[in-house]
Amino acid sequence: MQDALFPDLSERAPEPRAARRPVGAAKVRPAATNAQHQELAAALPSMLRLGTSSWSYPGWAGLVWDGDYSDSMLAKHGLPAYAQHPLLRGVGLDRSFYRPLSVAQYAAYAAQVPDDFRFVVKAPGAVTDALVRDESGRALQPNPLFLDPVWAVRDFVQPALDGLRHKLGALVFQLSPLPLALLADLPAVLARMETMLQALPELRPTAPEAVIAVQVRDPEFISPEFAAVLRAAGATYCLGLHAKMPTIEEQLPMLRALWPGPLVCRWNLHRRHGPFGYKTAQQLYEPYDRIADADPDTLRTLAKVALATCAAGHPALIAIGNKAEGCSPLSVVALAQQIAAQRNSAA
Repeated sequence: MQDALFPDLSERAPEPRAARRPVGAAKVRPAATNAQHQELAAALPSMLRLGTSSWSYPGWAGLVWDGDYSDSMLAKHGLPAYAQHPLLRGVGLDRSFYRPLSVAQYAAYAAQVPDDFRFVVKAPGAVTDALVRDESGRALQPNPLFLDPVWAVRDFVQPALDGLRHKLGALVFQLSPLPLALLADLPAVLARMETMLQALPELRPTAPEAVIAVQVRDPEFISPEFAAVLRAAGATYCLGLHAKMPTIEEQLPMLRALWPGPLVCRWNLHRRHGPFGYKTAQQLYEPYDRIADADPDTLRTLAKVALATCAAGHPALIAIGNKAEGCSPLSVVALAQQIAAQRNSAA
């Protein structure tokens, strides 16, 4: 990455971290306190929020939970325990992709976590998929609500903002892979995207650190024209680490074009599995209790970008899925260790 993206980090000393307090009911209890994780958390930039994509995984017993719980118990009651892990200062809220959530539902999530916790919320597929699909995912017809500004504000942005308030970290519009006809006319798609983004309400009066981010699954989007649309709307690019997209290094030109600014990253799938490898990764990695496919190159580069972002005074939000390396809490630990090591070497 260009040197301009990585300023001299030696000028910034580690910021003090407020003590974390248990929040919510104790139907699910956190794993025993890990002193090394607490020490590591204190060495990280305060504007960095690391987390996982969702939290309802029984295989994290001993890592995040104190013992065995069902996935349904964790989905309903696991968030307060998750938020007590010293390195898990954020989480991806992907449930919202399948159907819109209400203000009350968002507010209920917000009530379960500390003040310094942030949510990375995925927009409903009803507004980010160009096609209407059945329950199996098969395309049925063009989606008339694709990137519709009225629907996006009314059914996604405003409820999330009103419910999560200052605990909102990022609203992510992840565009599903486009059908060939739309992919052949990207200028029209970008124009529709710009109209939607320009119509979204300002987040910062309610959520001072929150950002709008756009993630794509078609590499054709990586272009100066896409960056210009995001810049004009005050939005950012969501670094999507997924086998359907180019490597992290090949996506960095988008971040350079928007520099300086916040970092939003969703690390979803290890490249070894290919663009349609979710099922394969699931079969190999369940119950998601260990690192199965370490990716040190991605960890190093992502750590460098996150550290530079925070050193420039901008928030960095990173959500990691189990299918990135096999166990997202352990991936968070590995990334935190890499960030701390790079920060120490620059001091």
